[in-house]
Amino acid sequence: MDSLIPSTPGKFKMEKNSYMHRSRLHSSIAKLTFWSFVFIGIIYIFFFRAPSSYSASLPSDLSRRSLRTYTYGGATWEKRVRSSARIRSPNGVSVLVTGAAGFVGTHVSAALKRRGDGVLGLDNFNDYYDPSLKRARQALLERSGVFIVEGDINDAALLRKLFEVVPFTHVMHLAAQAGVRYAMENPGSYVHSNIAGFVNLLEICKSVNPQPAIVWASSSSVYGLNTKVPFSERDRTDQPASLYAATKKAGEEIAHTYNHIYGLSLTGLRFFTVYGPWGRPDMAYFFFTKDILKGKSISIFEAANHGTVARDFTYIDDIVRGCLGALDTAEKSTGSGGKKRGPAQLRVFNLGNTSPVPVTDLVTILERLLKVKAKRNIMNLPRNGDVQFTHANISYAQRELGYKPVTDLQSGLKKFVRWYLNYYSVGKKAVE
Repeated sequence: MDSLIPSTPGKFKMEKNSYMHRSRLHSSIAKLTFWSFVFIGIIYIFFFRAPSSYSASLPSDLSRRSLRTYTYGGATWEKRVRSSARIRSPNGVSVLVTGAAGFVGTHVSAALKRRGDGVLGLDNFNDYYDPSLKRARQALLERSGVFIVEGDINDAALLRKLFEVVPFTHVMHLAAQAGVRYAMENPGSYVHSNIAGFVNLLEICKSVNPQPAIVWASSSSVYGLNTKVPFSERDRTDQPASLYAATKKAGEEIAHTYNHIYGLSLTGLRFFTVYGPWGRPDMAYFFFTKDILKGKSISIFEAANHGTVARDFTYIDDIVRGCLGALDTAEKSTGSGGKKRGPAQLRVFNLGNTSPVPVTDLVTILERLLKVKAKRNIMNLPRNGDVQFTHANISYAQRELGYKPVTDLQSGLKKFVRWYLNYYSVGKKAVE
């Protein structure tokens, strides 16, 4: 099948490892481990979900946010919701974007609005990283006419209310607890957002009329310990290396279930290391930039035997084009009143750049752009969920979505550094 053929030769060729010849017993143990995660998630769904109400207080130990009450409703609020979601182009669609104040969510919302689609955002503005950056993104979107409702995807009453006010044709589900390493510190937040929140959203979507088509963010992390490169959508994904990866894999299985039972049209997107302006401060390129400018040392990981750690860095504009392509090719859901009326579309795509770059090269580019020499601290790759490399085979997305990344790391980082220096008012350095 051509979808299994690498779209580019790639820079890294790995030898075929013995996992292809492992015993059935080992495979069964891996699968049992994964479904154990799913089972734990189900337990959380039923025992730790926040109560649904028009004013929902969310547990801070699960979602790491300050305990507060979300309020909504009323004529003025509904008017803002309708205005934001109003379609302004002849062939436009109305889209509910969850996680709209996040990195990808902000860029996708702005792109949809620019082309005339109706867009309504939803975000809980949690404090996983600096909420002021999320508020700045919110202000950016508001200037373009996008209203972000402040609330949580676990609040069923809020979601139900939004669909009562606006009959959304599509949902772009980007809300999630991100980050691989943070899962070791606060595992409950991942189950709360990535499993319970996703199920809650699908429960609402299956029940409304008409059912929306759903595009949602999975992750390249689902490939876990897979060593076959480049990663193809048909490769095994039953060896997660982190709880974050396990929750995203669980999301793919949950999507299959709701597609099969309720006729929801679902498209999952496996993002590969997205970077760019308005990015996430917990990402390496972001905090490397911050620490280099402050003269602090940065930790650069290497694999066993001085092995290279590389990532398929993908610029945000390319990711946005992939998201819009997925929305534009999404077929209608086939259910009605919570009942399936016929087969529905179910897809998953890799969205990457197809050109893995060593992290050491990333640092070298940043040094050149910032005109500051980094203080490098080489360390062994820790066992905290990070993997040695990622590399996307995007032939399926190319064929079905017309997806074609065009931004190399040098060009993308130049745009990011320019934004960073401007946003944080670091006026002493200039980008070449």
